[in-house]
Amino acid sequence: MAEHLALIVSYQDSPDLRQWLQPDYQCMFSRPDEELDMNERVALMMIDARSVSEADLLSICRQLRQASDSTPLVVVAPEEALSMRLELYDAGCDDCIDPAALAELRGRIDRLVMNKIASDQLRQQLQQANEMAFLAMTGTSDLGVNIQFLLDVHHCNNLDELGMRLFQSLRNYSLNCSLQLRSRFACKNMEASGMAKAMESSLLDACKDQGRYVDFGHRSIMNYGRVSLLVKNMPIDDEQKYGAIKDNLFSLLQGADARIEALDNQHTLELEGQLIRQMALQMRSLMDDVDEAQLQVMRAIVEVVENMSEQVEGSLHELHLTEAQEQRLQAISDRAVQNTNQIFHEGLQLDQRLRDFLAAAELLLAKPHLQAEQLQRLLQSVQTLHHTTP
Repeated sequence: MAEHLALIVSYQDSPDLRQWLQPDYQCMFSRPDEELDMNERVALMMIDARSVSEADLLSICRQLRQASDSTPLVVVAPEEALSMRLELYDAGCDDCIDPAALAELRGRIDRLVMNKIASDQLRQQLQQANEMAFLAMTGTSDLGVNIQFLLDVHHCNNLDELGMRLFQSLRNYSLNCSLQLRSRFACKNMEASGMAKAMESSLLDACKDQGRYVDFGHRSIMNYGRVSLLVKNMPIDDEQKYGAIKDNLFSLLQGADARIEALDNQHTLELEGQLIRQMALQMRSLMDDVDEAQLQVMRAIVEVVENMSEQVEGSLHELHLTEAQEQRLQAISDRAVQNTNQIFHEGLQLDQRLRDFLAAAELLLAKPHLQAEQLQRLLQSVQTLHHTTP
């Protein structure tokens, strides 16, 4: 039994679409000039544009998208110009498939349907998370402070900026704090002034693995991942405020920890990029040396074979061979020279392809940031070089 229902809008039957969709999709056809009967079970909407004019196609797209704003909408039409594809996208189309590439139909449609299911689930989860977050912080004046911090934290480019932005948010709570931020590359201790105090730094370092909260007197150390915060003036006489401060500061520590992880990953990628660039430069130098040595060896081999051929040719009259035997021996010698020259020429071509690849890689890796299409072209060059290597 079909798991999903697919609505196909067309002036004529589309047996090729039905063939690719079944048995997982139950196909339901509708003519463009008929009133649409949108069933809640419809998981996919398709327009067979082979029987629809260009003007009607955009109108049908808008009509279907108005009927359902989340169901995947696919247009089967010959490859359109960019302007037309943009208009289809603006009209609500999720994908446009050339009839000549229907073999890709199921895979692309399945991805669209799975993306819709995942998006619906994510939207539901986010809605629930937002409802719980707002419910937990309803009635407090600290909600805006925390949200603003979580928005601004992504613009912090190092631990110093992150620490100062966190202290800026903590000032709204009238708290006196010491902070420790730990990344994979550094450990930053600081006060609101930006400087560190030895006693507070040692306490934070000693308590960072002692659990989420370490309370002593009117002081409290809060730990989350790579962040530890020492609050020196907790309102221990106001139980409600005491609990609210812990709850609200926890979200700030979570945001700071996430940013440290992002900064660590960014710095790691930068180091990896530097390493790759250095390796490319080193490989270029090494290949130049190998190339020169190989060229000398190949030339020596060619010279030996040519000399051998000349010596054989010069000695034929001394061997008292028949004319046929001399011709056969001469042909063998000529073929050896030709084959050696061909191998030498192929080796030069491979060397040139490798030099071109290394030059392109060196040029691209010299840039601080590569665009996606540049990375793809470089990857294709690697694959081409691999396939052409004997």
